[in-house]
Amino acid sequence: MPRTRGRTPAGGRADALSQEVIVGAAIALLDERGERGLTLRLLAERLNTGTGALYWHVANKDELVVLAADQVLGHALAGDQHREEDPRAALHALAMAVFDALDRHRWAAPHVNAPPMLVNALRLLDRIGTLVARTGLPAERLFVAATAISFYITGVSAKIIAPRIPVDAPAGRDAYLAQTAERWERLDAADYPFLAHAAKDLRDHDDRDQFIAGLDMLLHGLNTTADPRSSA
Repeated sequence: MPRTRGRTPAGGRADALSQEVIVGAAIALLDERGERGLTLRLLAERLNTGTGALYWHVANKDELVVLAADQVLGHALAGDQHREEDPRAALHALAMAVFDALDRHRWAAPHVNAPPMLVNALRLLDRIGTLVARTGLPAERLFVAATAISFYITGVSAKIIAPRIPVDAPAGRDAYLAQTAERWERLDAADYPFLAHAAKDLRDHDDRDQFIAGLDMLLHGLNTTADPRSSA
């Protein structure tokens, strides 16, 4: 069934309401109210138009949120200015640009973890692959390495920034981590020697530092695979 145009935004032309404008306004609402707080009716009010006009450009709320997350990813890519550096340094900078962008827009993190289909997700994977190719990695390993790095950047970012927290857990990251740390502290150190002593680190750790630690290990592995001499 073809979409029909809603009423024209007040004070503007019929074509003044573009998908880009709608997605930009949706990002602002998502930042303000979260995914649950975003409705097409509220978005239409913010844009001074009708919901029918929104449906001309987006199929539904789910599509809108995915498009908004992809635009957040696009802003991260646009702000990354490290293309001409050493490829490993450039990969590190690119990963941090994406992590920081998703950390600023936490609702977006779970929506860039799917196989890359939208334009900026495709651009991210292509840029990663281009940089990996510049490391000297054998051609037959490029796909595996590039996709592994891509999945780390998007997947681990989502796990760290927007973890799945049980419904009955206390509200807020700090309270949830404190509760989990208390459970770890009560574990028998004979059965759980690492967890019993890592409770304090769980409670006090920095998410960004955790992401960087894993990223550095991943890129070091890329370095030693491309040039075995570097492992020394």
